Amino acid sequence: MMQAPTPCFRPRTLSCAKGRTLALGPVGVLMAIVNVTPDSFSDGGQFVDTEAAVDHALQAVEEGAAILDIGGESTRPGAAPISAEEEQARVLPVVEALAEKTGALISVDTYRAETARLAVSSGAHIINDVSGGTAEPKILRIAAETGAGYCLMHTSRNRETLANPVADQLFFLDKALAAARAAGIDDSQLVIDPGFGFGKDVEDNLAIMAHLDALHALDLPLLIGTSRKRFVAAIGGADDNLTRDFATASTTAITRLAGGAIFRVHNVGANRAALAFADAMIARHTGDPS
Repeated sequence: MMQAPTPCFRPRTLSCAKGRTLALGPVGVLMAIVNVTPDSFSDGGQFVDTEAAVDHALQAVEEGAAILDIGGESTRPGAAPISAEEEQARVLPVVEALAEKTGALISVDTYRAETARLAVSSGAHIINDVSGGTAEPKILRIAAETGAGYCLMHTSRNRETLANPVADQLFFLDKALAAARAAGIDDSQLVIDPGFGFGKDVEDNLAIMAHLDALHALDLPLLIGTSRKRFVAAIGGADDNLTRDFATASTTAITRLAGGAIFRVHNVGANRAALAFADAMIARHTGDPS
């Protein structure tokens, strides 16, 4: 059953801004998606004002989220780009409010260096960069200077890729990690994300999921972001959000057993249950059923 080597589940600590840390390893961690956008692919417009976004985030904490990932620009294929100023106007009030209302870790979902800098200044602890530092490389220095946790995502968009999607993961991540380290980011701040759905078709996504063990060679925590994505709906056999959530929960259990550490999801409650079962199995294999 187990695909990941036992050392993947050893205790380790993610360093974050403002002296905060996050325990990883023996137990999986949930990151709640908080889209402050009118056009995200599954919940666009539901939490576009600050009060609704904050209420949604606090509910996610009650359901079990340890991280709140605040995003102001949709990354779905074909989404219209927005200005940095508009992105900041959406996310910064939510980050500021949550920093006052909850002790949960706050992540900002952005590829823009200035948005990342302002968000950390406003209370964020983690930068979640879907470009892996390629869109605005200055974001790497922001992470290094602030001590923020840095989620570095693989992307297949706007670049030539290798024919083998697993080999392309290592090709991209090796170069992106070298740039992050050269900018001064410590390994204790780093998380890598295979970037499910970003420029990848169903077969690519399944191949990467089936071979997550290849990424363990990088010896960094894995962030898994499959929630409600098109390939999840395709395999799940339906296109409504409820069915996508059931299918997402199954990928959470599968990828947790394969060594995933953090799970970025829309439906925290459903994925908490799936994660709990996977963690119970891992504990029996590692000999730590605490």
